[in-house]
Amino acid sequence: MPAQPLRALYALAPHLLLLAGASLAAVRPLPASLAGLWLYGPWAALLVAALVAGAFGRGRAVFAVAAIAAAYAAYRYIIEPGGDLLARRAAFAAVTIFLPAYLGLLAVLEERGVMNRHALVRLAPIALAAAGLAWAVRERRTATVDWLFTPMVDAPLASLAPLPQAAVAAIFIAFAAALAMALVRGQAIEGGLAVAVATMAIAAHGVRDAAMFPVFTIAACAALTLAVLQDSYRMAFRDELTGLAGRRALNDRLKGLGRRYVIAMVDIDHFKGFNDTYGHDVGDDVLRMVAARLATVSGGGKVFRYGGEEFTVLFPGRSAEEAMPHLEALRAGIQSHRMAIRGAGRPAKDRVGRKQRGAAQAARTVAVTVSIGVAERSERHPLPEEVITAADKALYRAKRGGRNRVSR
Repeated sequence: MPAQPLRALYALAPHLLLLAGASLAAVRPLPASLAGLWLYGPWAALLVAALVAGAFGRGRAVFAVAAIAAAYAAYRYIIEPGGDLLARRAAFAAVTIFLPAYLGLLAVLEERGVMNRHALVRLAPIALAAAGLAWAVRERRTATVDWLFTPMVDAPLASLAPLPQAAVAAIFIAFAAALAMALVRGQAIEGGLAVAVATMAIAAHGVRDAAMFPVFTIAACAALTLAVLQDSYRMAFRDELTGLAGRRALNDRLKGLGRRYVIAMVDIDHFKGFNDTYGHDVGDDVLRMVAARLATVSGGGKVFRYGGEEFTVLFPGRSAEEAMPHLEALRAGIQSHRMAIRGAGRPAKDRVGRKQRGAAQAARTVAVTVSIGVAERSERHPLPEEVITAADKALYRAKRGGRNRVSR
């Protein structure tokens, strides 16, 4: 499975536990001493989610929390208390149709931060939805509200759910769009938005249960908070260009090593020449290609981008003799791969440009090679930093020996 969908699935795993926990909490009555949790808990969760998203500059999460807060306010102050039937129906339609559609839209949009001109554009739909709700109630637009509840198709099971069919369609489309974007981009925010769509749909479906909407509002906020933290971790510990774990992740991993391990330093041969000859875009393609090949390392190796055109392969619990065959296989695999050079007129996206390679591909391919230096922990090099230094020296020997080789 490609790396991005796999990362998205890993990121979604804890959200499934979150949904299970929310479902359990919704069906178990709280002790009398904790009854206020359903009243104040959602507001606290909304505040925490907004503060975390804002602190990390995740604008889409901030706007999602704002929309959920508006939906919860509509539930708390219009739907739950009873009273004006038109106001309750209009608020319910706004919550069930607008909210999932808006969350799905946020998942499709690119991240633009919080405090900028894009924020006004992204907050505008929330203001318009609130204004539309107020207008429908004030002007007593019963026909408009009835239209929102009009069945779209004659479905036998439609009457089993309190949701308007338009809401069911909005939920399905928004969830599918958010999940698809999570798999394509491999990022946690889109996954958190997909879970938020699901949790708020469950909340609306069980709106007649006093605990259901508060519990799943808290779950939606927790999902967005978790997604922001996951995304921030990815940005801090993973290299954006190659998708590999970065230098900070390597430093953390080195702190927990045992007494037996191997460190290999990998450097792309003549990398400056690729940049000078073909441009930095091709240089980035070379880095991505080499990273993808290194990520397939066998023998229990863990790959990190060390910096620039240099990578690190860590073999915990291995000796140099055991690691050498796996490193040699990596070197040979990279050497045998012919990388296509993107022409000036070919689109950057591979899916679009694939058809344009054709017969000209052979004339626009290059071979990439790497040099690898290997060192293992020993009495002479007892510390990880010393092993890295020894591997660097071995790398320089590989370079001086003609490149495209593994040296100890």
